[in-house]
Order: sequence, then C-alpha cells, then structure tokens
Amino acid sequence: MVRGVTASSTQELPSTPRGARLARLLAAEQLRSWGLPWEAAAQIVAELAANAATHGRLPGRSFRLALHAARGTLRIEVTDTRGDRRPVRREPGAEDEGGRGLLLVAALADRWGVAEDRFPRKIVWAELGFDAPEPGSPCSGGTGSH
Repeated sequence: MVRGVTASSTQELPSTPRGARLARLLAAEQLRSWGLPWEAAAQIVAELAANAATHGRLPGRSFRLALHAARGTLRIEVTDTRGDRRPVRREPGAEDEGGRGLLLVAALADRWGVAEDRFPRKIVWAELGFDAPEPGSPCSGGTGSH
C-alpha cells in the first residue's frame, strides 16, 4: 500500500466474545494484506470489539468493524447498538480484573473518541498514524524474502 492510496474494509460481526475475537483476527489479516503495521491496531480492535460485545450488546444485534486507511492514517471504527451507553475511561484499582481496555486504547492510539450514529447506534473510533512500507520490504507487497 502506498501512502496516498485509500483502502477500506467493513465487517458485520455477532455481538459475542467469539465475534470480538474474530474482529481482531480479521483486522490483523486485512492490515497485513494492505502492508500496514498491524500489532497495535489489532489490539485496539480487540479492546473496542470486546467492549461492543460486552457493553454495547443488544440480543440479536451485531456490531460493525470498519477500517479506513488514507493519507498516513488508519481509522478504526466499531459501531454498536447501544448509543445510550457511552464508554468511560476509568482508573481501575490494582485488584480490579477489568476496566483497562480504554486505557490501553488511549495508550496505543494517536486519537480516539466516540461519535453518535443513527439512533440507537454509536461509533467508538481510534486513529493511528502509519508510514508506507519501504519498497522491497516483506510487508510492501514486493517479492523480498522474510
């Protein structure tokens, strides 16, 4: 993928733990196919998808994962059907078993936030900057060896 090229991918996934895991795997594979760094983005997808499957879930409704790469920025969007439940970044105690997902997103992303969508949905998004792969690198789509 070249820095000026635009690419997008959108998937509807079940609002379940399995759907959240699948979102991470699909995102990692898509980003690898575009020749983009995928590790931090896949972790962000994992956290946002887990939140959608846990806190944004309505029975029988799915969540949407969208990836948009353009002009040196990757935008990750996870849309769920609980617009009435806004994510809250909090400081969990040392003994808390959860509550660190948005702290991790904030640490990995350049920017993140929440946007309203058509009722009853909300979009939780994160953005990461990236550099185009070097020509001939294993991730550039060239024929270089690993």
